[in-house]
Amino acid sequence: MSRFNIDSMTPITKGWSGDKKYCVTSADGKKYLLRISSAEQQNRKKDTFDMMQRVAALGVPMCQPVEIGVCEEGVYFLQSWIDGEDGSDLIPLMSAREQYTYGLEAGRILREIHSLPAPAIEEDWEARFNRKIDRNIKKYIECPIKYKNDQTFIDYLNANRHLLKGRPQSYQHGDYHIGNMMIDSNGILHIIDFDRDDYGDPWEEFNRIVWCAQTSPLFASGMVNGYFNDDVPMDFWRLLALYISSNTLSSVPWAIPFGQDEIDTMINQANDVLNWYDNMKNPVPIWYKSVLGDADESTNNSSQ
Repeated sequence: MSRFNIDSMTPITKGWSGDKKYCVTSADGKKYLLRISSAEQQNRKKDTFDMMQRVAALGVPMCQPVEIGVCEEGVYFLQSWIDGEDGSDLIPLMSAREQYTYGLEAGRILREIHSLPAPAIEEDWEARFNRKIDRNIKKYIECPIKYKNDQTFIDYLNANRHLLKGRPQSYQHGDYHIGNMMIDSNGILHIIDFDRDDYGDPWEEFNRIVWCAQTSPLFASGMVNGYFNDDVPMDFWRLLALYISSNTLSSVPWAIPFGQDEIDTMINQANDVLNWYDNMKNPVPIWYKSVLGDADESTNNSSQ
């Protein structure tokens, strides 16, 4: 399967991907992450491999693409193994200053990732995302499970579609949040799981920041400030509220096949979003801090 002589394979069950995942050890004792996908995904996985190489060339700390090829089970994708702890587990236990500082680093890394432009052939973003909004609204309306005050999401979307006009596009990680970050033994933040990479409005990439804000509001604040060098435009907040509204509507239909626990997670998240945005009346969420003050540093993280 690989030019690397695999000595052992340990299955990894964490995550939502349909891929089979393993921690593999080569004959020389080196660990790798092995992902095996269906043969139909060969072109898609090759594109991801190529783009990960380009991201790695920027100096981004990440799971490095090592090898890709075909095997009996489909397509295999070998990546470097990162020995460390999940950011979502470790960062909330840190001091306020450390949480914020790691957020700054995550924002700066994301800005580097977005320096890779989208191909010129990409469809106009306004047309593409408006279709996605329409699709998400339709799925939500047809869904038997509803959020409280759900119309506020739909109203915000319909009132702010004009913000999509003329938006640039870049490469996207596709699932950029604290749960796809690891911290190694040297304290370095690494980005993992490029499995959903895509092209689109770079600001749309922040739609997963809800997971960061629920885990560590200070990390989420730092991520925004690091990305924008402490000069966050108001248009970003208005657009982010639109992207989060669209994502929130799609979340509960997505969760249904996974059972009640995931449904409850998405309902609770929708309630958090409505609280953060004052029922979508204020585009700047209440968890956001433009600076880290003395009062913040005197307390550890507490999720909203």
